[in-house]
Amino acid sequence: MLDIKFIRENKEVVKEGAKKKHIEVDIDNLLSIDEKRLEILSRVEFLRGEQNKVSISMGQKIEDSLRLQLIEEMRLVKDELKEKEEELRNAIIEWQGLMLKIPNIPSVDTPIGPDDSANVVIRQWGEKPEFSFNPKEHSELGKALGIIDTETAGEVASSRFAYLKGDLVLLQFALIQMCLEILTNEETLKQIAEKSNISINVSKFIPVVPPVFVRPLVQVKMARYMTPEEHYIFPNDDLMLIGSAEHTLGSMHMDKIFDEKDLPIRYAGYSTAFRREAGAAGKDTSGILRQHQFDKLEMEVFSLPENSMQEQNFLVAIQEYVLQTLKLPYQVVSVCTGDMGFPDTRQIDIETWMPGQNKYRETHSSDSTGGFQARRLNTRVRRIDGKIEPVHMNDATVVAIGRMLIAIMENYQQEDGTIKIPEVLQKYLGKDIIS
Repeated sequence: MLDIKFIRENKEVVKEGAKKKHIEVDIDNLLSIDEKRLEILSRVEFLRGEQNKVSISMGQKIEDSLRLQLIEEMRLVKDELKEKEEELRNAIIEWQGLMLKIPNIPSVDTPIGPDDSANVVIRQWGEKPEFSFNPKEHSELGKALGIIDTETAGEVASSRFAYLKGDLVLLQFALIQMCLEILTNEETLKQIAEKSNISINVSKFIPVVPPVFVRPLVQVKMARYMTPEEHYIFPNDDLMLIGSAEHTLGSMHMDKIFDEKDLPIRYAGYSTAFRREAGAAGKDTSGILRQHQFDKLEMEVFSLPENSMQEQNFLVAIQEYVLQTLKLPYQVVSVCTGDMGFPDTRQIDIETWMPGQNKYRETHSSDSTGGFQARRLNTRVRRIDGKIEPVHMNDATVVAIGRMLIAIMENYQQEDGTIKIPEVLQKYLGKDIIS
């Protein structure tokens, strides 16, 4: 949520920001309702003050005639106060409804464009592998090796589910172990920051296994609008399944005030995520690229506002370090205004090369939301001078398991259909090839 004071003072900026994200908002109507809300609030506060004055006078020794007059005044004030408080409640509900619809403003370095066609490649890394044969897609490799079974999963569950088996499961947990070792090693993190010329207070990430359910109200506060068409919602339980560990990591500190000295706080959350993928009918139906159920390791950072941009750059540097360690070619992409998330002020994606598909595919995302989510969550920081303000929040993928397994399978495939295990992961599996 944006600060209403900021909206009042920069309404044209807010209008333009929403327009760039292709989101319709009526800022003039919001400001009109805001003015009405403040007028009613002022009257309510005045009436409450009058009520207190009368109460104090009633407690003193006064003549009966004056007491009767005060009782009548008390009745009139009470009646008007009841009426105005109801008006205020209605005005606040309308005001909040409009405030929640206003998206975050894109950063000045965010490309302007209608959709992903306007995303801008910032840099590329790695050599695309060359094969003496036609590389296969992961689905064909996985089926032949007996390590991916979507047919049985389709019979047991439905389409867009899969059984992972054997060495592919071991590879999944090897990836998680490798990434957790990176995120909990302060020296490694310092080297990553130094190499990328990032100046921040480096600290270890705290590993978390978060709930996979979240209350819909909390999800609204996270500004991740998840409808029944997009996600699995259970109205009778007032719960919904998360689409990313970010949803229950970012909401961990609702209504909390940090001390300035305690920030930044960095979490690494591993969880299963669930999405209906209703808008992806007919897209990527084979294999495990676009599933209803998938596992992710996600980073979430709470920081001081002045460090927000550097924190996002740090998260992207970690993502690149993971891919470079796995020796997977990739490109870093600045996501444009029409393709970025509702609460994001700056979004950076990483796309990894998939030779079986002959294209780069998104495997990582990094979202900087500034104080937008924190203001809705009421997550704040108390400065040394006593000032209290919203913290800034960043979230980013460490590894989206399905897509990273695909990247490894397709980049490391051999002519005989086997898959070489990346050297850095071989120690976890005790072998160098999946056959």
